[in-house]
Amino acid sequence: MRLLFIHSDHLEFEAREQAGPDDLAEQEGVPMDGRMEECVTAFISVESDDETDLDGVVANATDELRDVTGQLNTNRVVLYPYAHLSEDLANPDAAKTVMRNLESELEADGFEILRAPFGWYKSFEVSCKGHPLSELSRHVSAHRDEEASGEAGAGEPDREPSEWLIMFPDGSTEDAVAAKEAVSDDMRAFVEDEVEDVVASPGEEPPHVELMQEKSLVGYDDLSDVGNLRWYPRGKLVRDSLMEYVNDLVVDYGGMPVETPIMYDLGARPIDEHAGKFGERQYRFESGDRRMMLRFAACFGQFSIMRDMHIAASDLPLRIYEMSTYSFRREQKGEVTGLKRLRSFTMPDMHTATADMDGARDELMQQAKLSLRTSDDLGLDYQPALRMTREFYEDNEAWVAEVVAELDKPALVEIIPERHHYWSAKIDFAAIDGLGRPIENPTVQIDVESAERFDITYTDEEGSHHPPILHYSPSGGIERVVAALLEETATMDTPRFPTWLSPTQVRLIPVGEEHVEYCDELVDDFAAADVRADVDDRSETVGKRIARAETDWVPYYAVVGDRELDSGTLGVNVRAEDEEVDMTPADLREHVREETEGLPRKRRYLPKHVGDHPSFTGR
Repeated sequence: MRLLFIHSDHLEFEAREQAGPDDLAEQEGVPMDGRMEECVTAFISVESDDETDLDGVVANATDELRDVTGQLNTNRVVLYPYAHLSEDLANPDAAKTVMRNLESELEADGFEILRAPFGWYKSFEVSCKGHPLSELSRHVSAHRDEEASGEAGAGEPDREPSEWLIMFPDGSTEDAVAAKEAVSDDMRAFVEDEVEDVVASPGEEPPHVELMQEKSLVGYDDLSDVGNLRWYPRGKLVRDSLMEYVNDLVVDYGGMPVETPIMYDLGARPIDEHAGKFGERQYRFESGDRRMMLRFAACFGQFSIMRDMHIAASDLPLRIYEMSTYSFRREQKGEVTGLKRLRSFTMPDMHTATADMDGARDELMQQAKLSLRTSDDLGLDYQPALRMTREFYEDNEAWVAEVVAELDKPALVEIIPERHHYWSAKIDFAAIDGLGRPIENPTVQIDVESAERFDITYTDEEGSHHPPILHYSPSGGIERVVAALLEETATMDTPRFPTWLSPTQVRLIPVGEEHVEYCDELVDDFAAADVRADVDDRSETVGKRIARAETDWVPYYAVVGDRELDSGTLGVNVRAEDEEVDMTPADLREHVREETEGLPRKRRYLPKHVGDHPSFTGR
C-alpha cells in the first residue's frame, strides 16, 4: 500500500462520474461528496502484494495513521482512494475491502473519518498547511522486516522456517524446545520467546519503566516525539559512564573513533539499498530536492570513510568506531516501551574490515568474548544466540562449536535456510527482563554484501578485493543497557547498581549541624580520589535520611556524630552485604577505588549537599 498524507486546512470532494462498471464503483455506505476541516488527508493506493494479507496491511496502515495523526495532534482523517500512487494495483474488490476495514478500525479507535468512494472520478480541493510535517509519504506492507543494526529480529513471514538448536559447551546439540529443561531459567525464557513465540506476561509493563522515573533517571517529554527521552542528572551520569566505558573498551581493542553525519541521501544507490535491508521503520524527510533519512546506526558514515580510504592488506583488520549518540528507528507508537524500544537511541558501533572469511571468523570470536566481558563488568547474565545460514553452518560447524566452547555456556543456535540479509552469520546476546522477556544488547555480524555495495576495497600484491566487514556493538544500545540494569535490580533482594555506576557512591549523614563541616571535608577528600560522595544535610531525622540513602541505592553510607569525629572511624552500611562495617574514611576511600579499578570514574553530577538536590519529577 502506498500512502500520501497531507495535513490539511480542509479537503472537499464530489463524485462526478463512475470510473468503471457498476460492480467496480461503490454505490452505498459511503458519501458521494463531503468536506472535512483541520484534518489529515490520506491518499491511498492498495497494491497487488497487499492481497496476500489484507488484515495485515490494514493493521500496519492503521499504525501509520495513528503515528502521523499523533505527531500532528488531530483525530480527523479523510480516506481518499487514489490509484495514481502506484502502477501495481490490487484488484478492485480487495481495494474496497481494505478501504472499508481501514475506516472501521480507525472509527473503533475514536477517529472521525470521512471516506471518499472507490471507483469514481472525483473533483477535489485540498489545502495543505505547508509546515515541515504537512506532506509525508509511506509504503506499508502486510509484514515488516524487523532487522536493525544490532537489534535484529531473526525470521520473516512466508519463508521456510529456521531450525533451532541448543548447543552446549562440549559441542553437543539438541532441539531447542526439547532442551529447555536442561538450561537455565533465563535461557528457557529466551527459547520460549524466540522459538515458541510465547509472550511472557502479556500486557504487563516491564519493571524498569516505573523504576527509571521513580529513581529520577529518565523521563518522557510530551513536547517531543514519542520514544525520545530526557535524562536527569542521575540518569545522565549512568549513561555517560556507560558510554565512556564502551569507548575505552573498544579503543583498547583497536577501534579507531570517528564521527559521522546523522542523515543520508536516499538518492544514493548504496544508501537506498542498504536502508532497504532494515525495513521501513525509518525517519525519512525532504531537504530541498533531496530525499533524506536519519541513520539507524553508524554504518553509512563508516562505510563512506572506508570507501574513501586507501586500505592496504597490512592495515587489516581495520576497525572504525563511533559512539553514535543519535541514531533513529521509527518504531510503531504502540511498541515504544521505556528504555527497551525507542525512536532515538545511543548505539556504540564498530565496523571491522578483514582480509577474508578466516579473518572475519576470528574477529567474531574475539568480539563475542569482549561482549561477555561487558556482562561481567555490568553484572548482567547474557544469553547468547548464534544465527547463520544453513550453508554457513554446514561449512563451519566445528568453528561454531569452538565459539560456544569459548563462551562456556549453552547457546541458542538459529539455522536459517537461506540468506535474506546482508549478514551470513552473527551472534546476539540478550539479558532477560523481570517479566521473562529478552533485551537484546551486544551483537556481532559478518556482513558479506556492504563492501561491494559501497565499493570498499583493500589491495595486496594480487590486486584489489572487497573485504568481509563485521558490524559490532559491544554493549548494544546504551539505553537498553540501562533497561537491563534496572530489570536486574527488580529481581534483587536489595536492589543496587554496580558501584562504578552508582550516581552517589558514598553518602555521609551528619547527626547535627556541628558535624556538617567534618562531613564536607571528607567529601572533598573523596572527590579528590575520584569517589562520588555527598552529604545529606537536610533538617530531617537521621532515620528519614537513612531511608533516603536506601531509596537512592547508595552503596556505602555512614552516620557521622561525635563518636565518629572523636574516633576517626565510620560505621559504614554496605548495601551489597546488608551489614555495617567499621572503616576509617581512608579505608572506605580505598575500598571504593579498588572496587571501581579500571572502570570510569565520573565526577559527581549533583551538588555536594542533598538539600540542594532539586526534584526533577513532579511539579
